[in-house]
Formats: sequence, C-alpha cells, structure tokens
Amino acid sequence: MAAGTGQEKIELFERAPVPNAVVRMAIPTVASSLVMVLYSLADTYFVGMLNDPVATAAVTMASPVLLAFNALNNLFGVGSSSLMSRSLGRKEYDTVRKTSAMGFYCALFCSLLLSVACTVLKSPLLSLLGASSETWSATADYMLWTVTCGAAPAILNVVLANMVRSEGAAMNASIGTMSGCLLNIVLDPIFILPWGLNMGAAGAGLATFLSNCVACTYFFVLLFVRRGRTFVSISPRDLRWDREIFFQICNVGIPAAIQNLLNVTGMTVLNNFTAAFGADAVSAMGIAHKIAMVPMYVAMGFSQGIMPLVSYNYASGSYRRMKQVVTFAGGISLALMVLGAAVCLAEGNGIISLFMENESVVAYGGAFLSGMALAIPFLDVDFLAVGVFQACGMGQNALVFAILRKVILEIPALVILNRLWPLYGLAYAQLVAEFVLAIAALIMLARIFRSLQGQGTAP
Repeated sequence: MAAGTGQEKIELFERAPVPNAVVRMAIPTVASSLVMVLYSLADTYFVGMLNDPVATAAVTMASPVLLAFNALNNLFGVGSSSLMSRSLGRKEYDTVRKTSAMGFYCALFCSLLLSVACTVLKSPLLSLLGASSETWSATADYMLWTVTCGAAPAILNVVLANMVRSEGAAMNASIGTMSGCLLNIVLDPIFILPWGLNMGAAGAGLATFLSNCVACTYFFVLLFVRRGRTFVSISPRDLRWDREIFFQICNVGIPAAIQNLLNVTGMTVLNNFTAAFGADAVSAMGIAHKIAMVPMYVAMGFSQGIMPLVSYNYASGSYRRMKQVVTFAGGISLALMVLGAAVCLAEGNGIISLFMENESVVAYGGAFLSGMALAIPFLDVDFLAVGVFQACGMGQNALVFAILRKVILEIPALVILNRLWPLYGLAYAQLVAEFVLAIAALIMLARIFRSLQGQGTAP
C-alpha cells in the first residue's frame, strides 16, 4: 500500500515536466482561492444589496476575527503540510501520518478554544474591533454564526485542504474548498435578502457556517474513501506525542500564524482609523479591500499551490528542479498581478458601484481601490518568497518578513499617511510595505538559490 501510494507521489513531484507539475498543483489551488474570494465578496455583495451601510460595516468590522482564523489555519495547516511534503521527499511515510493526525487534533482543540474565548469576551472584543453603537448589534449577530458556532468548521476545512494538497492531491483539496464556498454563494441571498429569510448580516454569517460544515464533511468522506491510498490520517490511533514533529510543525506554523495575527492587527488599526470618518467610509474600505483580494488570492494560490513541489524537491535534494518551479510559477503569477492591478486602476469606481449604489461609498471606494491596486504586483513577489521559506522549513525568514510587513512598515505608514493625507492616505500604506518587502524578497531568494547552487541532483 505504502509503496504504491509513494510511486504516485514520485511521478508528480520528481518526474513530471516542471510546467505540467506547476499547472497540476497551482491551477486548482488558484481556482479554489478565486472561489474563496467570490465567497468572501458574496457576503459584501448581498448585504450591500440591502443598501444599508450599517450592515455592510458590520461584516467589515468582523473581518479581523475571521482573519484570525487564518493564524490557526497557517499554524497547523501550513506548518503540518510543509513537514508532510518534506517527509514525502525523504520517503518517511510514517512521519506524514503522525504529522497529519497531530495537526488535525491540535487545530480542532484550538478552534474550539478560540470560539469560547471570543464568545465570553464578546463586549471588549467588539469595542476593540471598532464597533460603534450604530454597528454593534449587526456585528454581534454576524459573529454569532461565523465565530461562536463557526470557528471549528471554518478552520478545519482549510487545515484539511492543506494536508490533502501536501501529497499532490491539489484537485481534491480544491473541490472541498470550492464546494463550501459555492454553497455559501447560493445560500447568501436566501438568508440575507428581504425576499428570503431577511436576516441581514446574521444571514450572511449563518450561510458561512453551513457552507463550512459541508466542506468539512467532504474532507471526512474523502479521507474515508481514499483510505489505503493516502498518507493523510486523522485517526486517533496515529495521534502520538512526538516532540520533534511538534517542533517542526511550529517552526513553520508559528511564523505563519504570527504573520496572520499581525494582518489582523493591521486591519484593526485600519478599521479604527477609517471608523472616525463614518459608516460610509468603513463600508467603502471593506468593499475596496475585498475587491483587491481577488488578485491577491491568485498570488496566494500560486504560492500555496507550488509549496508541496518546493518542499518535496528541497528535501530530496533536487534543488535545480525546485528553482525551476519557483521561477516558472513566479513569472506567470506576476504577469497576472500586473493585469489585475491595471483593471482595478482603470475601473475602480465602476467595480465599487457593483456592490453598493451609494455615491459616497463609490467615491471613497474608488479612491481606496486605486491605492491598494498599486501594491498588488509587489505583494506577489512577497508571497512567493514567503511560500518558499515555509516550504523549506525556514520559519525564521517568514517571521522576519511578517514583522517587517506590519510592525516596521505598514502600521507606521498607516499612522503617518493618515496624518499627511487624512483617510485617503490609509489605502497607500500597503504599497509602502510591499515595495520594500519585494526588494528584500528578491535578495533573499537569490541568496537561497546561490547557497544551493551545485548541490543536490539534476531535475
């Protein structure tokens, strides 16, 4: 069983032409990332159809907490999957099973703990998020379903997708992710709009909760059907304490988690600055941010899609093939990012108006989107570098980038630009951070490849 399963992985990771391998891994991941963006935009779009800035602001206010889920996704999803792919490259199949079991049950425990903590500390949390008396009730209703009830399924389905993708089953991972997202898009108008259940922001939260439950169910069924043909295990029998495995998961996962927690911090700072200008500004910033997430998630999809290929070939010593994977994927994704940025710059106001027919929101949103669009190509280079760091187990490099991005660059830029150019300057803080990081990323990637030059095996 193990030998047959291992041969399937070897064909993709070692023998398939690099363009074919990248396409097989990256395209399904990019597709699922785009569907995730559509699902994220669906809440904003259908809530926006109510023409109620308060309801749209509520979804925006809650977004930092939902981003906090990504910290656990990365800690146990990225951390576990990186080690799993590297273990596959070393043909250590028992380590793959132990790693997946440990990652799954740690994610389950921590997601339940997060749900309880956010529920018990609801009032101070809402204040921290910047909710006002105007937006308090709607934000609390949305978070009841997405956080109190929905933290565990939201986190587990992403963690399981990362694990399934780690052994090359990118299409299976993407089907699971997309199934939940597409169901959410179908349920949103039914639960949100007056012709349906008319639940407003709470309906968006309920649709999200149900769709994540369906995605989790898909992965449980998939692992049951593929038993004997997969090394991914969530069986309690494979859950054993192994200090070395836990340390290696955390070596990659903790920096990735810190990166997302800092993203939450940055978004909270942004929301609090924007909240001073009223609900229209908050709604516009939320819409513009979610639109800018479309090209951003494409970049993330390429980065995450090639991670198993990079991890496997790094661990097996095929450094030349590893470099070919990174450069090929990077060239394609950068071209797409430039195109995405150009569309956002050219059609900003028109795109914003698709989400809310409010002159003030459209005017704010178009200006915000222009600033965010300029950062997109640089962000692509940054994502690619961080993906390589995570794939190779270089957690310290990813941590340095996370601290540079938010603590050293973006958050101070928010403060300074808002002072120099009130409100509108906020949209350009990410550009400042990503421009500097893109330069640093190219330098660090060049050093990594130079240090590996002449080592390992031919592709």
